[in-house]
Amino acid sequence: MQLSITAARHIHLAAQGLLHPRKQRADKEAVLKTIRNMGVLQIDTISVVARSPYLVLWSRLGDYQTEWLEQHLDEGQLFEYWSHEACFLPIESFARYRHQMLNPESMGWKFNQAWLKENGNQVQQVLKHIKKFGACRSADFERKDGKSSGWWEWKPEKRALELLFTTGKVMVTRRQKFQRVYDLTERVHPTWNDKRDLGNLVDAQRLQVLDAVKALGICKANWIADYFRMKKLAPALQAENLYQQGLLRKIAVQGWDEIAYFHPDHQDLIEEALAGQLRASHTCLLSPFDPVVWDRKRAAELFGFDYRLECYTPEAKRQFGYFTLPILRRGKLIGRVDAKAHRKECVLEIKALHLEEQVLVSDALAKDLAKTLRAFASWHNTPQITLKRCDNLDFKTLLQQNLQ
Repeated sequence: MQLSITAARHIHLAAQGLLHPRKQRADKEAVLKTIRNMGVLQIDTISVVARSPYLVLWSRLGDYQTEWLEQHLDEGQLFEYWSHEACFLPIESFARYRHQMLNPESMGWKFNQAWLKENGNQVQQVLKHIKKFGACRSADFERKDGKSSGWWEWKPEKRALELLFTTGKVMVTRRQKFQRVYDLTERVHPTWNDKRDLGNLVDAQRLQVLDAVKALGICKANWIADYFRMKKLAPALQAENLYQQGLLRKIAVQGWDEIAYFHPDHQDLIEEALAGQLRASHTCLLSPFDPVVWDRKRAAELFGFDYRLECYTPEAKRQFGYFTLPILRRGKLIGRVDAKAHRKECVLEIKALHLEEQVLVSDALAKDLAKTLRAFASWHNTPQITLKRCDNLDFKTLLQQNLQ
């Protein structure tokens, strides 16, 4: 039997916790469960609306207390490290990333071997400071070289902290106004022991691949490595070999030349989809760093949605806006909004709203999106919504009527 592309989308969204709106108000445990379900929660500091990790959780949980995320970090249920870029990760997956910490040479710009050789003494001084005085932030070190504090002008102590973090000598023990606070790894994760707990690298990578497939719900083989930003997979870790070992299963999807893979834990989900019983009912906005859209190629192949984050694009060359948020509605990506939360003024500004060309304008669509925008605005404590521009004037009128 073959799955339709619609069914494949629904399986993916179900695996990601985005098929249906949450029925009950989220609690603190739901935050941790959601991150474990995704396997990873990417961190980004852009704050024109809520920072990305909070927004990814809101898309799945609705209204919740953002401080719960930091509390799980404080309590050791989560840790931070490089995965799909900088991420919050379930502490149960620490062993997989410990291999990277102990062998960081292949991590590109995240580990600068030449800088370490030239500044080894500086790194050791920062490490001694933490051992003696306890947890610290980069801001705790005074800038002495007269340079700016821009992205490419990190002070030596900041670079030392990042290198110690990448090599696993220190971990992030908590966040203070979203700034990392570092402490020795043995203090942050005292139950860990390399000799006892590290395990085999290939076994760790195999678990990583299986978790990627599980988080994706259903996938092409060439989608897998990107989820946790793994390198090219060794033959033993490739999807077909894992299928031969009984660790993955296969199914055909209409319109796909390649076979699709899924995790055995999703067998019931697959059967629901084949029976036509999987329906999508959730409408929400997504972060640009949401797993559903962070892989541009996958989003295009699965949803027919061409998405690119334009905050790094010169303003004159932007097509849609600085930090556009994809609109997910009932299993489809139907457009994007360029939004900004003016927190002091309690205003959510929708600078622009763009619908995909094939989307049919209707009052039902306007009602769905208005409800989502009101919930989004309420969560930001910016209850007043202003809609500046919409490509479709008829839909703009409908939406404004439903926002009143």
